[in-house]
Amino acid sequence: MAKSPAWQRKEGKDPSGGLNAKGRASAKKQGMNLKPPAPKAKAGTKDGNRRKSFCARSAGQMKKFPNAAKDPDSRLRKARKKWNC
Repeated sequence: MAKSPAWQRKEGKDPSGGLNAKGRASAKKQGMNLKPPAPKAKAGTKDGNRRKSFCARSAGQMKKFPNAAKDPDSRLRKARKKWNC
């Protein structure tokens, strides 16, 4: 039985939210193009627009999954904190 890719396992996830470099590398092997978070990007720049878009999408997830929104240790809350949302 083959192992699942690192981005789906604990070793590919960053404890503070999101994926670590190993997780992004394993996702890239599957054809995904993931970049690290851009928490300090200025508005109007390419990374700033990416951050704004992520924050808007994840705000919708906070409404869709209220239990995750209330739990400070949820992956959603950790990712939003890492992106400064």
